[in-house]
Amino acid sequence: MLTFAPSTKVFLVAGATDLRKSFDGLAGIAANEIHRSPHSGNLFVFVNRRRNRLKVLFWESGGFWLCAKRLEKGTFFWPKIGTRWIEMTVEELSLLLAGIDVKETKRRRWYHREEESSPERMGAAVVY
Repeated sequence: MLTFAPSTKVFLVAGATDLRKSFDGLAGIAANEIHRSPHSGNLFVFVNRRRNRLKVLFWESGGFWLCAKRLEKGTFFWPKIGTRWIEMTVEELSLLLAGIDVKETKRRRWYHREEESSPERMGAAVVY
């Protein structure tokens, strides 16, 4: 099982992605469509049109990892197509992979120090 630090950023690429793409194709989407370096160590998450297959791309010292999951039944929650991407936490990604609709969850009031690269500051709408 892979584990990630709580500070790891997760970027969900909105809309459907052709999952026939592999390392370089998905890295190109991360770089060109959401303007993030695929070599940053962040997680980039892609889903197919039927939302029953998902791929996660990330860089670890020396090379890319590409992890895939296929659901036998059901679909993954995925953001509306009105945005190019949304940023979430590693914990939220775990919920999504476990089949929990993060749109229906509610974050409790909690102190969170804002970073300069937050989605609101980058001009991306956070839509669940």
